[in-house]
Amino acid sequence: MPTLAVFYGIIIRMYSEKGGRHHLPHLHAECGDEEAVVALETGEILEGSIPKNKMKLVAAWMEIHKDELVENWNLLYNGEEFFKIEPLR
Repeated sequence: MPTLAVFYGIIIRMYSEKGGRHHLPHLHAECGDEEAVVALETGEILEGSIPKNKMKLVAAWMEIHKDELVENWNLLYNGEEFFKIEPLR
């Protein structure tokens, strides 16, 4: 699964699941052994969990990079190459 960014111990990954089980644009936020699947449009956690303080960082990062996330989703959905997104600093 392509890695878009890594910051504060959080790995952000994305892949397009044509006909997949989530049926909407989303990303995977991994922190240690935990993972949350998060909807791009709403920031809603669709599945799993990560620590609350880490999820706040993910939500802030998603807000800053919303357009880039949607663009990456579209690229991956169409079988094209994704691009890295600037991490939180």
